[in-house]
Amino acid sequence: MSIPNEALQKLVQEIESQAILAQREISVVKTTISTKQRDMRLLELTTSEVNSMPKDANTYEGVGKMAAFTGTRITLRQVSPESETIYDAIIAIHESCSGNWKKLQKGAGITDQDLQYFLEYAAQFLGNAGNYKGFGDSKFIPRLSPTTLDALSSQSAKAQKLLKNAKDDNGFLYAHSDQPDLMHLGYPDKGHLSTYYPDSPSITEEEITLLGEFLATKKLLPENTRLRKLHNGDYEVLVASAIQKPPVDTIDVGNETTFSLEGNLKGKRLSIIYGDHQEEMAKISLHMKKAGLNAADNTQKNMIEKYTKSFGTGSLNAFKESQKHWVKNLSPIVESNIGFIETYRDPAGVRGEWEGFVAMVNKERTKAFSKLVNGAPSMIPKLPWNRDFEKDTFVAPDFTSLEVLSFAGSGIPAGINIPNYEDIRHDVGFKNVSLGNVLSAKAPDEPIPFIADQDLAMYRTYRDHAFEVQVGIHELLGHGTGKLLQETALGEYNFDRKSPPISPLTSKPIATYYKPGQTYSSVFGATASSYEECRAECVAMALTCDFSILKIFNLGIGEQDLENEAGAVLHTSYLSMARAGIAALEFWDPKSRKWGQIHMQARYGILKTFLTAGEGFTTLQYAKEDLSDLVVKVDRSKILSVGRPAVEKLLQKLHIYKCTADVDAGREMYEDLTVVDEFWGKKVREEVLRRKTPRKVFVQANTFEVDGKVILKEYEPTLEGMIQSFAERDI
Repeated sequence: MSIPNEALQKLVQEIESQAILAQREISVVKTTISTKQRDMRLLELTTSEVNSMPKDANTYEGVGKMAAFTGTRITLRQVSPESETIYDAIIAIHESCSGNWKKLQKGAGITDQDLQYFLEYAAQFLGNAGNYKGFGDSKFIPRLSPTTLDALSSQSAKAQKLLKNAKDDNGFLYAHSDQPDLMHLGYPDKGHLSTYYPDSPSITEEEITLLGEFLATKKLLPENTRLRKLHNGDYEVLVASAIQKPPVDTIDVGNETTFSLEGNLKGKRLSIIYGDHQEEMAKISLHMKKAGLNAADNTQKNMIEKYTKSFGTGSLNAFKESQKHWVKNLSPIVESNIGFIETYRDPAGVRGEWEGFVAMVNKERTKAFSKLVNGAPSMIPKLPWNRDFEKDTFVAPDFTSLEVLSFAGSGIPAGINIPNYEDIRHDVGFKNVSLGNVLSAKAPDEPIPFIADQDLAMYRTYRDHAFEVQVGIHELLGHGTGKLLQETALGEYNFDRKSPPISPLTSKPIATYYKPGQTYSSVFGATASSYEECRAECVAMALTCDFSILKIFNLGIGEQDLENEAGAVLHTSYLSMARAGIAALEFWDPKSRKWGQIHMQARYGILKTFLTAGEGFTTLQYAKEDLSDLVVKVDRSKILSVGRPAVEKLLQKLHIYKCTADVDAGREMYEDLTVVDEFWGKKVREEVLRRKTPRKVFVQANTFEVDGKVILKEYEPTLEGMIQSFAERDI
């Protein structure tokens, strides 16, 4: 529904008066005393950083945080029909007892265990911004019974009503016993759930693909859209915007909003509807306007102006302009990005999930990444393709290590390489971000399955070094390399059409390329995201073998030596990837035979490549039939002679198929690489589940502006602290 002007004016006044500023350093949800002590050290460092920021930076940071977190309700809606209702119920239950959980327990007459189960569910729900895992896309359900949950919610009339709606009207908190496929996100016609296609259980993968191709001809980008199939068989594209009727000159497709379809969809109509997530988009637009008043320079002001236009009108062309300014905004005091960014959770791989972050630069860590950027032009030629398949000019990006102040979304990554628009990456550039305090967040003495005892000390000592190198190369030279060979306009090409490049795979001229309006995501579809992550991981695996790169991170002297610290980091890097490939099976579902997490699918494929490289390079070792003693071993002496060539062979295929839009060959190769047979899907996966460790959940602190001063409020790294932090965020 539309928002009256009076209400919008009141909202502006509320924003001005509240001025709730940015949240700060993250801490892992653990209840051990040692973990709390480590988190307190990080929070003390954060307090110093907040106080050292200029006042304008504080305000810019704070409003950016509010804009990011205001979109949380959008993320909830993108996860499941019931997620927003469950969120409101959790907050209502907290409000009913003011966080006094023992009082609530007594009133509800439930046991200590039942209360613990509720707190665990609530914290996991909030950490994933919904009731499906942000890393895995499978549904998790409360361990307390429905009867016990009813007793607990009875202490809040509001929560009671909300949970009744969640169960009776919008969806389910518990398992779908009659429809088990709904326990996973995916295409609706495959029985799975996806609210990127709301109220559309009959929409098919073919329809989604055909409509995507049609929208591409109209130059309507899909990231901020949802797609609905109506009862009469027609379709609606729902565009996120604060305005239901944007001015014609701001609409990406012009003044035409209804189209008659042809081909397999002949006789059907497609309408474009603006105003999806209207209330949130209006608030976000206002937050961004206020942030613009405290922008550091004209680049930031222009960036925010385009953000505001995009969120107000739904124009992704305006959003792309904001991203160009963002790329040009080099080394700011406060770094942020916001919008419909990653397309991992859309089964079609084209619609973006809402996310946003605010962070500060870690100057010491950034020095190494700056050296990596400076050395990139000499590193790219070491990859297994020639200049025909690489950008004409490498545009050096801004690569910084950031300390996360706030990250709104379904999970917090360790690194980011954006924007995802290939034309911007090619013509303007991109930014690499390593989230340093996410990389280093871990509980002490946490178990590390599948690593042999003799490798464990080395692994614990060097895994952080290995991960930092891996993330740096992955983001900069993994996602940052490659040229899509394309017909950019009718009869115009970005390669010599009369004398096409020779494919290193076939030794023949390339036969496929991208047509006008096509993008990598639109061509490779649901395969695109995991395929690209595998390509980027392989780039990192290949170049980590270069000791001159390891030297950039103060590891070794730049000369090949497998026995020194650099050699240990290299060994740990390969061992870590192999271990991740085993652990990945947690995210493969044997019922649907579907991968629920794109990065894990990629890592499993790389493990398979290690194992088939031969010469005993990588082996699974176990003596017991049930694999309860399973470990993975990587022969350090064969990393350079066997491991790297195997990785480069896979990488070359991944890269050339991507560059040439050869989706048929690429998809077939990748699906064969990541297929899960009975040994892996039953025997190994059972052991993976038996030994799996809890995934980290992050508690993020809040800051408030009081009398012009920034005051940090930190929360206990506990389940209760997680819930309180969200309740006081007042989203």
